[in-house]
Amino acid sequence: MSAEVLVTVEDGIQTITINRPEARNAMTLAAAQLIAAALDDLDRRDDLRIGIVTGAGGTFCAGMDLKGFLRGERPSIPGRGFGGLTLQPPRKPLIAAVEGYALAGGFEMVLACDLVVAAENAQFGVPEVKRGLAATAGGLMRLPRQLPYRIALELALTGDMFPAPRAHQYGLINRLTAPGEALAEARRLAQTIAANGPLSVAASKRVVVESQDWTSAEMWDRQKALTEHVFTSADAREGSAAFAEKRKPVWQGR
Repeated sequence: MSAEVLVTVEDGIQTITINRPEARNAMTLAAAQLIAAALDDLDRRDDLRIGIVTGAGGTFCAGMDLKGFLRGERPSIPGRGFGGLTLQPPRKPLIAAVEGYALAGGFEMVLACDLVVAAENAQFGVPEVKRGLAATAGGLMRLPRQLPYRIALELALTGDMFPAPRAHQYGLINRLTAPGEALAEARRLAQTIAANGPLSVAASKRVVVESQDWTSAEMWDRQKALTEHVFTSADAREGSAAFAEKRKPVWQGR
């Protein structure tokens, strides 16, 4: 029996592949546990700079495994959420590489990622209302933050598909690719990010993500608290020296 999740590492990039193509990568509890463990590894290891999550066999994830649900199983990890991701994404950047369907919890996993690369024929949606359920793995809260309000509400209330070109038009997708090319393009994007200072990348992500809830009175102080260490780091000196010497920087992450 093959593993439900495959994890590979290359050039500082961790790639997590949901590996249940015969079931359109529907999420099981076992798969969620493996993803949570991989994301813990991503944040813990200094040699890993960024992660990619994708699906095998031309589909990202069709949502919760309904056969498991009928047995009383829900693929959600305490403290981590659906698929081991939606409640607590990793501190380091995470890219979704989407082919085919990203539906229900699968779409909510995409929404929890920092960046999205998708094939032109990919389809997104939160069809829970069609099944008498609700998109409570972050979809109902993240959609109106990442899409115009009425578009988000339409998706939540109709449960209809949202094609990748339209999602790209509204800014939900960073890069569109030809079918079959999403993972390769996600790797190119990951390589660009991984080449930058790790402390700078981590601090930049924190400010962008957390500042959405900051008031104007507190935002400058809170930004300083998250970024001041970057300017006093060895990497800051290395970045400046490398620029002056016209060479690639050698980051130490400190």
